[in-house]
Amino acid sequence: MAKKQKKSPPSQGKYDKGHPTVSARLPIDKREKLFAVLARISLTLAQLLIRFADEMEIILRPLDEEWKAGYEEAQKRFMVRFACDVCGQMMPVTDPKEKAAVSQYMTEHRWGHEECHKRKQQL
Repeated sequence: MAKKQKKSPPSQGKYDKGHPTVSARLPIDKREKLFAVLARISLTLAQLLIRFADEMEIILRPLDEEWKAGYEEAQKRFMVRFACDVCGQMMPVTDPKEKAAVSQYMTEHRWGHEECHKRKQQL
């Protein structure tokens, strides 16, 4: 005979939706170590995971912001851009063909180091 399933109250369903299960499989020795550490620091696994997530967010948010700021600074300093001949908007030089064209243009127009041009004029 099949067991009758108990019908859970609506509040249980709401709670379960707002607090989904997180699970992981661990080797038995690692699981025992984990629960020994948790007992030692008086935390439940849920409390440890919540604390970990909060601390990692605090650590990673500034790193993301710094990376973005550094990337934007590098773009300003090192990205080669030119104005579109039609609309005037600045376009970055990223395509290999564009890079080759820029290199060819600079070579044909004798672009070089300022110091090298000064030395050449002194000779």
